[in-house]
Amino acid sequence: MHPVHTKLDFNLLVALDVLLEECSVTAAADRLAVSEPAMSRTLGRIRKVVEDPVLVRAGHTMQPTPRAVAMRSEVRALVQRTRAVLAPAGEPDPGSLTRTFTISANDAMVTSVGDHLLTCVEQQAPKVTLRFLAEPPGDHAGLRDGGIDLQMGVLGPLAPEVHTELLATDHTVMVMRPDHPLAGGELTAERVAAARHIVTSRRGRLSGPVDDALAVRGLGRHAAVVAPTFAATLLMLANRHDVVGLFPWRQYRTNVRTLGLVARELPMPLPPLQLSMAWHPRDDADPAHQWLRSRIRHSAKAVLEREDVPIG
Repeated sequence: MHPVHTKLDFNLLVALDVLLEECSVTAAADRLAVSEPAMSRTLGRIRKVVEDPVLVRAGHTMQPTPRAVAMRSEVRALVQRTRAVLAPAGEPDPGSLTRTFTISANDAMVTSVGDHLLTCVEQQAPKVTLRFLAEPPGDHAGLRDGGIDLQMGVLGPLAPEVHTELLATDHTVMVMRPDHPLAGGELTAERVAAARHIVTSRRGRLSGPVDDALAVRGLGRHAAVVAPTFAATLLMLANRHDVVGLFPWRQYRTNVRTLGLVARELPMPLPPLQLSMAWHPRDDADPAHQWLRSRIRHSAKAVLEREDVPIG
């Protein structure tokens, strides 16, 4: 029969959450602003409480035990719920807010809305850390298990309980070097189909909505190469004369112009890009999370809805 622990310490739960995320006593100590020996002693206390090694040495790194892996998501959820319960009512003071927000987004959102958001955070909440993660290739379990605080971008299927909010819409344009043949003259579906394309897909897909639009017209295009991010596609376009790429215009217009590239409207309509943010219900009433969402709304409006000169 297991002993009943009458003295429970919430700080142990916080430390366990960080240790399971970092899998490093040194990194966890840095995150919690304590010494490495103090973090080692805390890990020892955690091991006694849960009656499990939690983290074990594997070469030069530490790996979680099966028990630690099994309780990781529950520990994260407990920490977040407890913080929400103990948080004072009303708006938090951004100047004193100490928090790491983990946000999942593709590079288009990171370099547009995320960049503006960083400026806001630097000015208003200097103790806050923004940690951007690439979009996962599969489902979005990170919101449910607490691995991420918020997701933004063109969102795929989400769990039914997840909250979503539309931030803005964007549309797709064709981008190329100014010396590319498609930079001048009438841009027809036939010319689009005949071009050599860089396809952007984090999953390595060779086709997308533009292929469906071309297929309706009995046309098809050639994917010369597939790049995993828009940033990679952008740099390849800047270096190669013979390829074109498709980009979300409002998110990448500044980068396109900075590199001296040309953007043109496609001759066939594509579905609009719905840019949204999503979060788990457990964070809905958390004042700090509410503040983050308000800043993202502000950044999305500033970046994606501002007036712009015509494309071309």
